[in-house]
Amino acid sequence: MAKQKGTRIIIHLECTNCRTSTSKRAEGVSRYTTMKNRRNTPSRLERKKFCPYCNSHTIHRETK
Repeated sequence: MAKQKGTRIIIHLECTNCRTSTSKRAEGVSRYTTMKNRRNTPSRLERKKFCPYCNSHTIHRETK
């Protein structure tokens, strides 16, 4: 029998500053992978993480 899909899902966080800014240290977009519980946090997740391309701590938002 197949397993039911759990409440924890894998999501990707992407730097919001890299998408809009052209003055960066290097070209590219910072992405992190993490998990979230879809029952406790149904909305999109936002975390402050280090972006190696911007060389600073910026807000990373959940992508589709």
